[in-house]
Amino acid sequence: MRILVLGADGYLGWPTALHLSQAGHDVAVADNFVRRQYDFELGIDSLVPIESLQTRVAAWRELTGKPIETFVGDLTDADFTYQMIRDFRPEAVVHFAEQRAAPYSMIDRKHAVYTQVNNVVGTLNVLYAIAEIDPDIHLVKLGTMGEYGTPNIDIEEGWLELEYKGRKDRVLYPKRPGSFYHLSKVHDSHNMEFACRIWGLRATDLNQGVVYGQQTPETALDDRLATRFDYDSVFGTVLNRFVVQAVLGHPLTVYGNGSQTRGIIDIRDTVRCIQLACENPADPGEFRVFNQMTESMSVAGIAEVVAEHFPGESTVDHLANPRVERENHYYNVTHTGLVELGLTPHLLSDTLITSLFDITKRYAERVDLGAMQPSIDWRGARAGAPR
Repeated sequence: MRILVLGADGYLGWPTALHLSQAGHDVAVADNFVRRQYDFELGIDSLVPIESLQTRVAAWRELTGKPIETFVGDLTDADFTYQMIRDFRPEAVVHFAEQRAAPYSMIDRKHAVYTQVNNVVGTLNVLYAIAEIDPDIHLVKLGTMGEYGTPNIDIEEGWLELEYKGRKDRVLYPKRPGSFYHLSKVHDSHNMEFACRIWGLRATDLNQGVVYGQQTPETALDDRLATRFDYDSVFGTVLNRFVVQAVLGHPLTVYGNGSQTRGIIDIRDTVRCIQLACENPADPGEFRVFNQMTESMSVAGIAEVVAEHFPGESTVDHLANPRVERENHYYNVTHTGLVELGLTPHLLSDTLITSLFDITKRYAERVDLGAMQPSIDWRGARAGAPR
């Protein structure tokens, strides 16, 4: 297949592009490199150094003989978006190209507005470009389990069979997102469903859990192919932060009592899920939703797993939770769709944890301890806060 990966300079976009290329697909990538600009803005950096996209693409071709076409531009620029799709003529578009950090969206008004404009407008431009250039293109869009929040009922895969006053219907699962970032993903989902229903487009929305891991078989081939390892309090994942803290001999910082439960997934399963979604497209007019996670675990449970597998002493500190979220809540998620397509999940294991310990030890001198301290309070956006 011809597959266009948007946001391919990022943590997940890059290994996904390599995985699809290795699987035999004709891959093109696009990015505007704004993710690197966030690092400059916040004074943070990936623990693992990453090469430029141009260097990465050249290294992949050198190692495998597989070319990857590159487009540089911004999805909020409709002319660029249309021209890119006309030039490459993809059969599938994999869309990672959004501001993806909840804390970043909660810094202040400016960052909330930027997040929603960037994410929602960019996706709208992609939908319009597909509708006008080739409605048969399958859009595979990265959503988030955070769209759902923590409802007191089971979380189904995107849709809910509803009976009310003796009548039945199938409706989009009600959402209660926890940040302006997660809200932008909800808007995307509704826009995509609308485009499928009205224009007959085909789309798959992948509501992904928290991703852990830094290597896939493809990125492990050469240091030049490495993807990001974010551990900071804004873009970093909780597991990465715990691993770094354990290696450095610092307490693992759990927000609140740690009972908040989340869906999680190995990065190797993420790239496999994208492949399965592309190779098994939604039907015309179908808005298909998969909950892209393999297991669920509380934040305190993740800390326990890290402490258990770390070959040394490890302690836990509980910090005041900067987020506004339920700590003790029900959480039961249906996630069968991707398994039915052929996913064999990697579960959180000592092998994966050990590899993250090794990576952290290798680059320990790059750690910025201050970057791991929570600096953004969800309550800071209230009236009277800086605009």
